[in-house]
Amino acid sequence: MRVLLASSEVHPFSKTGGLADMVGALGKALGRKGHQVGLVTPLYAGIRERFPLKLRDDLPIDLPIGLRRVYGRIWTLSPSENLTIYFVDQPAFFDRADIYQRDGVDYADNAERFTFLAKTVAHLATHLDWKPEVVHLHDWQVAMAPLFLKQEAPSSGSKDLPPVVVTVHNLAYQGLFPAHQFALTNLPWDAFNPSVSEFYGQVNFLKSGLASCELITTVSPRYSREIMTEEYGCGLDGLLRHRADSVSGILNGVDYEEWRTEGNPHLKHPYSSADMAGKMRGKLELQTELLLPRDESIPLFGNIGRMVEQKGVDIMLPALESLLAENLQVVILGSGSPTFQRRFVDLAAKFPTKLKVVIGYNPGLSHRIEAGSDFFLMPSRFEPCGLNQLYSLRYGTIPIVRRTGGLCDSVTDLQEDFAKANGIKFTDYSSTALAQAVRKALSMFFEPSLLQHYRFNAMKADFSWDRTSDAYVEKYSQAINKRRGAGVST
Repeated sequence: MRVLLASSEVHPFSKTGGLADMVGALGKALGRKGHQVGLVTPLYAGIRERFPLKLRDDLPIDLPIGLRRVYGRIWTLSPSENLTIYFVDQPAFFDRADIYQRDGVDYADNAERFTFLAKTVAHLATHLDWKPEVVHLHDWQVAMAPLFLKQEAPSSGSKDLPPVVVTVHNLAYQGLFPAHQFALTNLPWDAFNPSVSEFYGQVNFLKSGLASCELITTVSPRYSREIMTEEYGCGLDGLLRHRADSVSGILNGVDYEEWRTEGNPHLKHPYSSADMAGKMRGKLELQTELLLPRDESIPLFGNIGRMVEQKGVDIMLPALESLLAENLQVVILGSGSPTFQRRFVDLAAKFPTKLKVVIGYNPGLSHRIEAGSDFFLMPSRFEPCGLNQLYSLRYGTIPIVRRTGGLCDSVTDLQEDFAKANGIKFTDYSSTALAQAVRKALSMFFEPSLLQHYRFNAMKADFSWDRTSDAYVEKYSQAINKRRGAGVST
């Protein structure tokens, strides 16, 4: 199958979160399966200096954005089998230090930047010589592309356009802009209506794609059901219920070429489920690196992620204040709200031998925390899929998660199935419920046979992209049949 993917960020070229990991891994997995894959993403600052790109003079970009025309170029890279990355070179839009915002404030021209990106996706979908059979869009930054595809329709008629699948990675981020910025799209104003692009007087990029594509997927089965409720639907639950027959969830996979405990350049001490000695040595070295007391008998909890309410930091802070009286250690890596960052740093100053907080993003340290921790905290308010709990499982680090979205789909609690138990779940979104879950972990830590049982189950769990990519190929086939009028059920 010939597939064109599109995303505003792709690992290892650009990244702010799990979106980049997922799209990069999916592209590689599809290519390994023999599918021809193109992946459209911006050429951000520094990419051309780090990777050997080739300029494609045969793919010039000259597109209307409102009242002016914007020009760009396409650079390509083929990093793995059957995969070509199409980097969109438009320096005024993308040659910036950060992807979406500066100093916590969104760029004022984000509507213009990502209108141009989505238009470029549509342009390539109809002009690439290998003619993609399906277009797979990821999140709001490229979600307007189905509408632009109609503008790019070849003279033979719209039946020749590739069908579109839109994947929602986080419904809370929709690309909302003032109504007047709809003019940037050059679409007819009759598309600015509550059935397509208009959302309470604003233009909604994600809604436009969800209303116009053939199929909608989310990154876990439970999240696909949650977003059709008022609690998690972020104002789009009515549209999603209307399109319920086209909505499904596919749990993200893990790139086990990167997230592995053996042969990992970030880990000095390899280990496996049959021999955990390397994990214990990694724990001791992590304690030393972060200036914590070096003692493998002290339970070590890790957390990596954005310091925002979605990730549960508002309940984690008070829970930690009560838990740090216990004999335990906690290491946290992340960034986000300045208020939350300051509160974590202040709490670490009060408990310097028990809590270490590192503000920022550090790939190597992420691997060392995943490998060196005994337990991993993910108390999310909501979680479309989550990746760190999947990394934790592979690293034999027991995830402590709230029953929501992909966390619930991927972790098995003792009460659900003792034989397959690999994590600890709690239900109430409260610091009390989180603290109770942590105390369960403390009890488990001092029962070596039970801890070993959990770790063995965790490390043998299979969330490989081979399985996940097959599920997406099935969706691509359904989208093609739907476009052809075959009436295939989704």
